[in-house]
Amino acid sequence: MKHAFLIAALTGALTISPASASVRITGDGGGQLGAYLQRHEAMRQSGERVVIDGPCLSACTMVLGAIPRNRICVTSRAVLGFHAAYHLDPAGGQVTSRGGTLLLMSQYPQQVRKWIARRGGLSREMMFLSGRDLASMYASCE
Repeated sequence: MKHAFLIAALTGALTISPASASVRITGDGGGQLGAYLQRHEAMRQSGERVVIDGPCLSACTMVLGAIPRNRICVTSRAVLGFHAAYHLDPAGGQVTSRGGTLLLMSQYPQQVRKWIARRGGLSREMMFLSGRDLASMYASCE
């Protein structure tokens, strides 16, 4: 009886519920939008908390729209990088994708869309959100 209680207590102590787990983003350069939409949806469904603790660039930034704001925190090392979506032409050159850029913008919360708009909107040039501006939008993990 004592052993059963002890085993049950230890098992409970070692179990991590999905809501208490966290994903740490420390250096994500982005990639194809579709893959990130799927990844972020799985994170949203899991209930995981997201800790942004380094660069989160390009498609990675869609995490801001996929995960509820109260489940995202940022550290002093967090840097978000935004640019217009693009695809490659047959010669390997970048061609801005209007549809992809609209998809990106639709994923961002209103305060992020406003921040981007105040800087002229998404373009080929990466714009970075960090420091005080980022801290004014998301809770600190520290």
